Amino acid sequence: MIFGYQGKILRVNLTTQQINTFNLNDDDIKRFVGGTGFGAKILYEEVPSEVQWNDPENRIIIASGPLGGTIFVGSGTFTLVTKGPMTNLAVDTQANGYFGAFLRLSGFDGIVIHGQAEKWFYLFIHDGTAELRNGNHLIGKDTMETEDLIKGEIIREFGKYRKEELSVFCIGPAGEKLVRFAGLVGDYGHICSKGGNGAVFGSKRLKAIVVVKGDYKIPIKNEQAFSEACKEHWEALKNDYHVKMNMEYGTGYLIPEYAKIGLLPVKNYTTNIFPMEIAERLSSQYMRTHFESKKKTCWMCKIAHNRYTKVTEGPYKEFEGEEPEYELIAAFGSQIWQIDPGATVMLGDLVDRLGMDGNESGWILGFIMECYEKGLLKEHELDGIKANWGDAEAARKLLIKIANREGIGNILAEGVKRIAEHIGGEALNIGVYTLKGTTPRGHDHRSRWPELLDSCTSNTSTIEAQAGIPITRLLGLGDINMFNPDEVAKINAKYNGWHIFENSLGVCRFCIRSQNKTLLKAVNAITGWSLTLNDALIIGKRIVNLLRAFNIKHGLNPSFEKPSPRYGSTPIDGPAAGKGIMEHFDKMIKIYRREMGWDEETGKPLPETLKAYGLEFVIKDIW
Repeated sequence: MIFGYQGKILRVNLTTQQINTFNLNDDDIKRFVGGTGFGAKILYEEVPSEVQWNDPENRIIIASGPLGGTIFVGSGTFTLVTKGPMTNLAVDTQANGYFGAFLRLSGFDGIVIHGQAEKWFYLFIHDGTAELRNGNHLIGKDTMETEDLIKGEIIREFGKYRKEELSVFCIGPAGEKLVRFAGLVGDYGHICSKGGNGAVFGSKRLKAIVVVKGDYKIPIKNEQAFSEACKEHWEALKNDYHVKMNMEYGTGYLIPEYAKIGLLPVKNYTTNIFPMEIAERLSSQYMRTHFESKKKTCWMCKIAHNRYTKVTEGPYKEFEGEEPEYELIAAFGSQIWQIDPGATVMLGDLVDRLGMDGNESGWILGFIMECYEKGLLKEHELDGIKANWGDAEAARKLLIKIANREGIGNILAEGVKRIAEHIGGEALNIGVYTLKGTTPRGHDHRSRWPELLDSCTSNTSTIEAQAGIPITRLLGLGDINMFNPDEVAKINAKYNGWHIFENSLGVCRFCIRSQNKTLLKAVNAITGWSLTLNDALIIGKRIVNLLRAFNIKHGLNPSFEKPSPRYGSTPIDGPAAGKGIMEHFDKMIKIYRREMGWDEETGKPLPETLKAYGLEFVIKDIW
């Protein structure tokens, strides 16, 4: 028995349709913990450098961690790791809901998927076993339709399951059509959104995974200590300001708060100012006091920040869908200069149904609208769509075309960087993206340099070291100057590893915040370990360095770890006016790499760094 773990990983070969399991060993568990850690190790060991993202030999690794499926608050989270199409490098992305918990309660800590099927399947996991079932009839269905159809089939056939005992994660039309930023969507709106992981599912012809809530117990070393740690953690967590706001309003409360400090992305970074009266109207405070809504929960989550909503005013009155979270409001609100809250509900619901990353979708729409305004794209080139700023119906039409790779959508499905390269000329100066091929999260990072640097240097196709969690409370570092280049680079290096450790536990980050002491108490109680904060950071940095080595081995060009001209531009107005990062950027990269123990020019982890984290086996691969 390994406390805190089921000890088994499910392996699915889609080419041969063979399914079996392999056992976890104690050493790997202690060194990589779960989630992102398991994913990074398996990806490194099983995916050679010549394997491309759509190769049958690419792996999809889905895993939870020691807290997954327990009474710890928000422990339904799982991590997905693969090699993705946005960068052809590593992807690490999470989703909440029930899937991670149900997987553990079905007897598995994770799933490894490889091969390529001749026809479409979905994977059905139940009662400690798994089977591939015909999925051809699901093709063309959106993610919500797919979830309903699969649940209906299984309930009718087996008779013993209830709808709430089934968790389905699937791809929509975008994943089927290999849209580069397609995601995996489940539990009616939760999404593994980053890196184009949904396109990897599409390349393998795997439409969905459904898992039944099983009766398997998770072995706990010290049940009383674990129960006490969970209670203590929640008591500390519920007094956090952001947790309180999430409980009452969801993440959309951040719209006016970020507008005040210039962190809201506005009109494709052409300005750093968004009128407060519009920001307040787009916020979830407005939606929850003007629209009808009801709670939507995740496994063991007391925050319950999600809502289903019904629009009660404006052009989309009577529309029903999931209330958009902060990043979707930013993507389909301020980023495209769209001011109707009902339209953000409609567009957010649509992008989830189509199965696409909302951030990339928003950056594409804003980019296209600016190109249209400047005459770089004409109406006939957009299949007759007038892509004016703020036009929600134009945005809706473009999203549908993208998901189906129809007409202009076939080009837009490639993501901002590749669209800009296709158009050429001035378009290359307009798009917001990293030179590696990803777009940032839903912020104006020109007002938050740590996340801008992190987005460019990350190994995971999204932010890695920074996620808005108060660093001061985690590591006791004091106030941080977001515009001090030396300080930002050093803090990113010192802090990197913590979020990766979090992503290895099977718990939602919203349910951790900076309560690291009680979190580690719970981890130690369930596993019998005695991890300190420093131990956790070492584990996180081990995983970071392994992902880095994977990317180096798979062709990462270190000169591409920079922002596009617009992404790295100096704001001309707003709170960040005149504060430009690019004059410092080369210096910041070198400081960051040096502090990480990497070569300053190539970004390769130095041999002594790899040895320090127990990764000696990597040295021969990259040096």
